[in-house]
Amino acid sequence: MADTPNRQFKNICVLSGFSYGKHKEFVEAVIDLGRSIAERKLHLVYGGGNRGLSKMVSEAAFVRGSQVLGIIPRALKPLGSLSDSTTREELVVSGMQERITEMLDHADAFIFLPGDLATLEVLITLASWAHLHIHQKPIGLLNVNNFYDGFITFLNHAIKKLFHSFRIKKTFYLCSHC
Repeated sequence: MADTPNRQFKNICVLSGFSYGKHKEFVEAVIDLGRSIAERKLHLVYGGGNRGLSKMVSEAAFVRGSQVLGIIPRALKPLGSLSDSTTREELVVSGMQERITEMLDHADAFIFLPGDLATLEVLITLASWAHLHIHQKPIGLLNVNNFYDGFITFLNHAIKKLFHSFRIKKTFYLCSHC
């Protein structure tokens, strides 16, 4: 896929953690994102959870007409999966690595919301795979309340210290919200 700003996306994968704590800004950003996905007639791929930010983005996109695919590892299914599988598609996979592979197969681009360690694991994996040229799909960080500032600082530090050429500018897109 050519690196151009005019890429056409059909399926957007959004990843986030299960909870959002006391941050109403996270909730507002996630609902806005779900609405935006639906308004652009895009399909949503996400982690399959029915709690927290994951639930909110999927509901916001679904109620406005987007197709929604939740991809959830079998071990996480008891923690929360789609409550109404007749209206949304759910794909149960064997583990976390298969989940990432399926997300990569089903999505044209990725947007990371504030999340937990599992969210960061997927982010690092996809960034690493982009660096290794396994995929060329854009990765966006929705930097609500400067959530990813420390991560971005670390990446810039690591790149300066360890790498002479890393495609971070072509891999990551940063969106500040709020």
